[in-house]
Amino acid sequence: MANEVHVPPEEASLTSLLRGIINDLGVLIRQEMRFARTELKSDVRRATRAGAVLALGVGSACLGVVLVALMLVHLIHALSSPAGTDTASIPLWGCYGIVAAVFLVVGAGLGFLGVKSLQSNNPLPEQTAQSVKENVEWIMNSK
Repeated sequence: MANEVHVPPEEASLTSLLRGIINDLGVLIRQEMRFARTELKSDVRRATRAGAVLALGVGSACLGVVLVALMLVHLIHALSSPAGTDTASIPLWGCYGIVAAVFLVVGAGLGFLGVKSLQSNNPLPEQTAQSVKENVEWIMNSK
């Protein structure tokens, strides 16, 4: 620090040495907290941007899925009617059930994969934790 006066070792008392160590630990803790705060802000900023893009993508995809599902229902219904007749072997409600079941199975599979992916995510600031661990080891080994 710029305002601290360093006393030669032969003139330093035990009290001043302890005060210096405690001050250094306080500075170290403040620096680690500042580092953790900066790292978390950066992570939150990136997650917010990714979330906004994801929300827009999910909204567009949902609309597309609804339209594709409606198209598939009517396609199955049209393909189940014999040529030249208006009666279908699969009723319209059955076509809706078939398409809904397919989408439910796909959605359940994607949901399972998403949960597994979230479970492997570590929300803690890894660089800060590693830095604190190294500082603690250094303090313990310096005695």
